[in-house]
Amino acid sequence: MRFLLSFTALGMVVFSDGKVPPKKVAAIVTEYRHNSHADVIVGRLLQTYTLDDKGERPNLKLVSLYLDQTPKNDTGHKWAKKHGVPIHKTIRGALTLGSGKLAVDGVLLIAEHGNYPRNAFGSQAYPKRRFFEETQKVFRESGHSVPVFVDKHLSDNWADAKWCYDVSRELDFPLLAGSSLPLLWRYPPLDVSKNAELQDILVTTYHSPDAYGFHALEVLQCLVERRASGETGVRRVKCLEGNAVWQAGKDGLYDVKLLNAAIARAKHHSAQLGKRPLEQLVKKPILFHIQYRDGLKASIINLDGATWEWCAAWREKGKENIQSTLFWTQEKRPYGHFTFLVQGIENTFHTNKPTWPTERTLLTTGLLDALLRSKSKGGEIIETPHLAIPYKSDWSWKEPPAPPKERPWNKQ
Repeated sequence: MRFLLSFTALGMVVFSDGKVPPKKVAAIVTEYRHNSHADVIVGRLLQTYTLDDKGERPNLKLVSLYLDQTPKNDTGHKWAKKHGVPIHKTIRGALTLGSGKLAVDGVLLIAEHGNYPRNAFGSQAYPKRRFFEETQKVFRESGHSVPVFVDKHLSDNWADAKWCYDVSRELDFPLLAGSSLPLLWRYPPLDVSKNAELQDILVTTYHSPDAYGFHALEVLQCLVERRASGETGVRRVKCLEGNAVWQAGKDGLYDVKLLNAAIARAKHHSAQLGKRPLEQLVKKPILFHIQYRDGLKASIINLDGATWEWCAAWREKGKENIQSTLFWTQEKRPYGHFTFLVQGIENTFHTNKPTWPTERTLLTTGLLDALLRSKSKGGEIIETPHLAIPYKSDWSWKEPPAPPKERPWNKQ
């Protein structure tokens, strides 16, 4: 028999056996299929961190599920049935467990994947605002709120993202959001020095400018927020495409030496890399150029066709050499990097404090919106007074343990 013993310094209940009871979690997702974000995030609450019922479990208990769409390859119903988790027809039902009042300790909003339109600037318009609206309605009606995690960006557009952020402040609940990328393995295990005077920084990315471009922005932001000034916000951005990207390097808009240092860290790349010019390997190069309010300039270059990873290179004042590293994702089951994301969620839900700054993802969301607007206007400079978002981060990257054993992506 377990007896209530005490509360920890973080406000968590501790029972006589020394264990903190799991937080009850509702998951609101767009779709749940094999290898989707719902599968690799929510699935860890059901099938352990290794997605095979053999690993450790987060101290979170999935008690309800809402599925916005059910594709032919849906696996959500199978896993919910196996683990006795009810699937509700409404978000309200999932949050109240049918009681009419908020009945969970935390909410996961996983709006990634599914059949949804794109907005006018090319970003997938997932129903994040709708999910958030229905969640905060239950909070208001119940007279209290609980922590919320929003997977990846807060929304496909700035107005909705800022609204979500403002609501979290108004109702005073912890809002955690963002990508798993800042938490990844890094080869070599480097970070921008705390309080460094950053002189220049460049990140490489691949695939789509919206979904993967957001990941690249999170890589960038988790590094630059460590600089001496802290985060000051962004003054202006622009997005270039095609030959203009290579010309920008020749004109000094970004440092080609940083680009080469970043590329040198890539493990997954074309066999022709180094043998043929980048211009021949990368058919559709894209450059995100960002000017921060304190004068720092940053670049993100999409090198799809040459490399298929996220790498970063930067210069710090007082250090002679360029620093560079690879942000490595495990691209097979169990996609171990999502364990670190779930651990961040777990910490937030138990401590009622965001594990990393919410402002980081507010800023990266606004950056992606502004950059895609520039892209749609042929590289026009976009002034961003609304992205004057200063913050200080006490979050620090910690080198993760060795990756778990891999198995093919198409296996359970």
